[in-house]
Amino acid sequence: MSFPRMAPFRQHFAGESLEDVPAAVSAELEGCGLSGRIRPGQRIAVTGGSRGIANIAAITRTVVAAVTDAGGRPFVMPAMGSHGGATARGQKEVLAGYGLHPAAMGCPVEATMEVAEVGRLDDGTPVLVNRLALEADGVIVINRVKPHTSFRGTHESGLAKMLAIGLGCHRGATMAHAQGAEGLARLVPALGGALLERLNVLAGVAIVENARDETAMVSGLPPGDILSGEARLLEVARSNMPRLLVRQIDLLIVDEMGKNISGTGMDTNVIGRMLLPGVAEPDEPGVARIFVRRLSEGTHGNANGVGLADVITRQLFDAIDFQATYANAFTSTFLNRAYVPIVKRDDREAVASMLEVLRLDDGGALRAARIRNTLEVANIQLSEALARDSGHPDLERLADFEPMRFTDGGALV
Repeated sequence: MSFPRMAPFRQHFAGESLEDVPAAVSAELEGCGLSGRIRPGQRIAVTGGSRGIANIAAITRTVVAAVTDAGGRPFVMPAMGSHGGATARGQKEVLAGYGLHPAAMGCPVEATMEVAEVGRLDDGTPVLVNRLALEADGVIVINRVKPHTSFRGTHESGLAKMLAIGLGCHRGATMAHAQGAEGLARLVPALGGALLERLNVLAGVAIVENARDETAMVSGLPPGDILSGEARLLEVARSNMPRLLVRQIDLLIVDEMGKNISGTGMDTNVIGRMLLPGVAEPDEPGVARIFVRRLSEGTHGNANGVGLADVITRQLFDAIDFQATYANAFTSTFLNRAYVPIVKRDDREAVASMLEVLRLDDGGALRAARIRNTLEVANIQLSEALARDSGHPDLERLADFEPMRFTDGGALV
C-alpha cells in the first residue's frame, strides 16, 4: 500500500501576545481594586483549573503574591468539577502537573470534594459550592475565556463556568451536565451569577489567548463586572481561536490528545466534530476521519474525548485510565465521547486502515493533515493532494514534500 507525500507548513495567525504576563496581571489586579477588598489575616482561595493554559503558573503565582502583599493568607484550590478522577488527591496531582504546587506558589494547595448547597435557582436547581471556597474569607477566580467544546451561549468556558462547574465539584458538575448542552448554556451563567451573590468573590482574572496558544491579554474584573466582562471577552476569544486553514480533509492525524489540551481531549472547534445529539456539526474544516496517536502526559490517563476519533493506536489504548475517563464521561453525560474507537497496532496500520475505509487505493490521493494537538496548530503537515487545493494566503510551505515515513516499529517519523 502506498502512503501520501507530506510537507511541513506554517499557518500564520494574526494577534499579539503579552511580553510581560506577570506585570500585566499585577496591573490588572491593581486596576480592579483587589487589595482594597482584602483585610489582614483573611484566608483567600485562589482557583486552579484543569486545562493547559499558557503561563498559568506565573499568573496564579502573581495573584497569590498580590494577596500576600495585601495582608491576606492565600491558598490555591482545585476548581475542576470531576476531573482528576473526581478525588481531592487526583485534583491536586493535576494542579501540580501545571506547576501549581506549594513550592512554586509560595502558599498551601488544599483540596476537597465536599460541597454545600447555598441556595436554589428559580427552577429549583441547587446551587452547590466547594466547602473550601465557602469557608474562605474571599475567593479569586482565574480562568481562560474561550468557546466551549459542547455548547454555545453567552458564557461558555470562563469565569462563570469555573464558578458553576469547577467549584461545584463532582456533584455540581454532574447536576449541571445532566441537562445536556442546552441546559449548560442556561445554567453556566445562572449558577455563576448565583454564586457571585452568595460567595465573597473578590475578583476574576480572565485570560484570553491567541491562536498560537500564547497569552494575548488578561483582564482583572471586579465582582460586579465578571459576567458582563466575560461575555465581551468571549467574542474576542472566538475571533482568536486556532483553526485549520485547509478544508475537506480526508484524514486528520493528531499526535496527542488530553485533558490538559481540551476538556474533550481535542478541541471540537478545531477538528469540527461535536458528536452530540441536538448540537449542529460545524461546517468547517470538514474532516472525514480522525486518527489519534497517543495520550498526552499531562492528561494522567484521562481519555475523555477519545470517542471523537475513528482510530487510535494500541499505545494510546494501553495508556487509558478508564476510571478517570469514565468519571469524566458520566459527569458530562456525553458518554459517546468516551467510547473506544478502532484500535490498531501502530501508526502504519492505523493510516492504512483509514486509506481502506476511505476507499483509496492510491495513497497519493489522500487529503491528509497532521498536527501535534489542537492547541498547537501553527505548525502543520499537509499531503500533496490537500496542499494542491489549499491556496490560503496564510499557509507557508517550509520544506519539500517527502514520503510519509515510519520507523521499523511502525511509528510515524
